[in-house]
Amino acid sequence: MKLSVISFTDRGIVLSKRIRESFFRELDITLYTKHKRYAQLKGLDYEKSEDKKAIDHLIRTEKQGEEASSLNLILYVEESLSQWTKEQFQNHHALVFIGACGIAVRAIAPYVKDKLKDSPVLVIDEGGSFIIPILSGHFGGGNELATVIAERIGATPVITTATDVNGLFAVDVFARKNQLEICNREGIETISSAILAGEEVTIAIHSDQLILQYHDFLPKELTFVPYSLKNHVSILISPYDADRGLAELQLCPKAYVIGIGCRRGKSFEEIDAFVKRQITEAGVMWEAVLAIASIDRKQDELGLLEFSKYYELLFHTFTSETLKSVDGEFLSSSFVEEQVGVDNVCERAAMAVCGESGKLVMKKAAENGITVAIAEKRWSVIFDEA
Repeated sequence: MKLSVISFTDRGIVLSKRIRESFFRELDITLYTKHKRYAQLKGLDYEKSEDKKAIDHLIRTEKQGEEASSLNLILYVEESLSQWTKEQFQNHHALVFIGACGIAVRAIAPYVKDKLKDSPVLVIDEGGSFIIPILSGHFGGGNELATVIAERIGATPVITTATDVNGLFAVDVFARKNQLEICNREGIETISSAILAGEEVTIAIHSDQLILQYHDFLPKELTFVPYSLKNHVSILISPYDADRGLAELQLCPKAYVIGIGCRRGKSFEEIDAFVKRQITEAGVMWEAVLAIASIDRKQDELGLLEFSKYYELLFHTFTSETLKSVDGEFLSSSFVEEQVGVDNVCERAAMAVCGESGKLVMKKAAENGITVAIAEKRWSVIFDEA
């Protein structure tokens, strides 16, 4: 997670530096300010400062012996606060506003779109007494981040979400921690309401390679039941498209990697159409796809780059030597080996991402200069101790 902290006053700047120092590189934290004393991007407005000692303290770096510099410590925001906030949302950074809640609310208002994709936003008073997560507290991790920062700087986290206030299981937090995609978001409210009302909430898991050890840590609010196509459940953890509609809320493990080989110049549209057909044939939900993979010769292939960017998928590439070292039985092609130095790209690349515990769920399929294979990473879920 990348964290952007913005301040507006001298005290706010001091607090922002305390926050970053308290994590000591555990988080990627960038400090910004709209304080007019820092109107010069390449340095502090030292001569105009009323307190040069305080400014000298601010520009000391964390590394002992490193030359003091204001660069890379505090960045002055020259654009409007609204434009800065828009850029942070586009980059999916977590935001901390040091100041009044009203400033933060007005800044983020135009960009709040989707509770499952919005950046987590926190507000801290400049005295460092209270931390309030005001957006994406659950799925975005804002509540957890607020609690951690509060512990580090001696503040009080102000958490207002109902399940947290009542100390109950929060299904969207569980999903985030286990890298589970929420397939039908309306189910979150249904499940949370049932938990708050004390109703029975059942959970089932559909996986042919998962060994679940749940007995010791299953939250008291949940009742585990065996997976069955015949039984409707509250929560179903499954990557399979055939399970749609079997639960109030389906959570999908992002565990599938698509290996792709292609001739030069294959378009996004060609790759997209073929990959989607293979995913459908495999019976896997699109939400379960984590990444695509190929040989390093394809790292600049425009069609693949556009595909990974459009669907926000990781794009892994490997050398021919690395691909040759992947264990397994793969469909071999002497022609491909002559061209790129390895007998199979798509199957080996998918398995290279998944590791030794992964498995091929669809072998190489070829069409019009494109090859596709699908592999599944071993996945599991963890319930926090109650």
